[in-house]
Amino acid sequence: MKARVYVAMKPSVLDPQGQTICHALNGLGHKKIAAVRQGKYFDITLAEGATREEAAQELDEIARDVLSNGVIEDYRVEILD
Repeated sequence: MKARVYVAMKPSVLDPQGQTICHALNGLGHKKIAAVRQGKYFDITLAEGATREEAAQELDEIARDVLSNGVIEDYRVEILD
């Protein structure tokens, strides 16, 4: 079973890297781009034998406690297969 965990800054947190990307895109002529928020994702392969429910629970715990900073970031877990 495979999963993907997406982590991004909360909407209320400034994203200087996203702002820099947006400015660069505008400078390259992409004037219709108004804002960019950057993030990251983790592809995770789970061991054989885990149920979908067990995987979802464990991945949520890992995303909350290890992969994201709950003060400034949101996360989303997606089980792929």
